[in-house]
Amino acid sequence: MTSHVLYLGDLRTEATHLQSGQKIITDAPVDNEGRGDAFSPTDLAATSLASCMITIMGIAAKKRNIDMTGTSADIVKVMSPDPRRISEIQINIKFPDHLNDKERTILQRAGETCPVSYSLSSNLKQIVTYS
Repeated sequence: MTSHVLYLGDLRTEATHLQSGQKIITDAPVDNEGRGDAFSPTDLAATSLASCMITIMGIAAKKRNIDMTGTSADIVKVMSPDPRRISEIQINIKFPDHLNDKERTILQRAGETCPVSYSLSSNLKQIVTYS
């Protein structure tokens, strides 16, 4: 097993990663009857895409001795109604200034092979920009 999710009540869950014991709390978003006190499950889906991209970049960087420390991503999740779903994820990946154009291209191409991206519906727009 990978994880275990426990419903805590009041639209809150606690997910436990079984190998490490790390926990994530989720709440329903304010626009869907929740408190919005934590990531919503759809927030995690959008955030997982960016995290996966940066992790794959990190693997490529490690193999090539590229220091990408400080790389970050800002994520916007767009929801659509009927059925309620994520319709678009916008990600802006920011590279540190010390990376040259060749290193940025290597990392960008690596990030495009992210397994989360490949796993999401082709109906979901994934808009990724780099700065």
